Amino acid sequence: MPSPELTVVIPCYNEAPNVAPMVERLEAALGGIAWEAIFVDDNSPDGTAQVARGIAARDPRIRCIRRVGRRGLSSACVEGMLASSASYVAVIDGDLQHDETLLPRMLAALRAGEGDVAIGSRHVAGGEAAEGFSSLRRRISDGGTTLAQFFLPVPVADPMSGFFMLPRPLAEEIAPRLTGRGFKILLDLLLSAGRKLRVVELPYTFRPRQAGESKLDATVLLDFLALLLDKWSHGLLPLRFLAFAAVGAIGIVVHLAVLSLALGPLPFAQAQWVASLVAMTANFVLNNRITYSDVRLRGAALWRGLAVFYLVCGVGVAANVGIADLLMRDELASWGLAGAAGALLTVVWNYAVSATLVWRAR
Repeated sequence: MPSPELTVVIPCYNEAPNVAPMVERLEAALGGIAWEAIFVDDNSPDGTAQVARGIAARDPRIRCIRRVGRRGLSSACVEGMLASSASYVAVIDGDLQHDETLLPRMLAALRAGEGDVAIGSRHVAGGEAAEGFSSLRRRISDGGTTLAQFFLPVPVADPMSGFFMLPRPLAEEIAPRLTGRGFKILLDLLLSAGRKLRVVELPYTFRPRQAGESKLDATVLLDFLALLLDKWSHGLLPLRFLAFAAVGAIGIVVHLAVLSLALGPLPFAQAQWVASLVAMTANFVLNNRITYSDVRLRGAALWRGLAVFYLVCGVGVAANVGIADLLMRDELASWGLAGAAGALLTVVWNYAVSATLVWRAR
């Protein structure tokens, strides 16, 4: 078998029904091209990796990387690209919504030197996304596109696309500077290149999903905003810290809302304890879902993590209540300012202990 010219990287989570159709479509689209496909599976409970490996046992062009203890579309794409020895690497979603028949045209454009990156675009003449998006997803995508274009050094009509191709040496060059978090790997590549990349955009129609479920949720939106802030600050504010700070801000709002409701029936110190515990619970749930999504706790580990979070952060709550109560008794601040000061101290303490005692990277 000749060495592949093109590696198609397919990040997957719960895409078992789509694996075989994807292989069939790639085989039909890439006739005459030496290619391979790497399915990068985030330990899907539906058996995606097993399906891919079953096909790989019969077809040497198919490979599978099963990742345990880490998750995320961007990091999956990076691992897949770095596992390639081909001249070019492409990224395509595993849900069959991207048009694989565009791959030969993308490859031809790169071979001809028309650009550094070839992008499958829904927003140039001939492209279409209406059938593949719900109205909510379309509004979110359009808003994200407008915001991303403000940060990009080169004009790109569809910077939110997850369907693109580039030379493998370029991917190798940029990889150490990538954040590897979130879902928008193309945007990460364009912002991390360190120079203006030449972009060629080719139109395609975004298809409706045939099987499985969309991965678009609040986590994707927060990761997207954190990515833009990370690149804007040139890495001075790491993604993890930005996500934790955003969750902490939500926790402070929760804390003050509960405190305002509890102050009538309870004295300030007791109301502050109740508000702190409610906010701490909210922070744990959101951090587990967003900040530490790559090492998210589940099942029994979730409850153990919550217990440890309560235990360790109880120290922060005690300091929270003590400082806030001191400010109130000495009339140095209103109840709102005193409550916020105590809550801020708890957020700082929680950040200091969470990574090492609750969400330990595996």
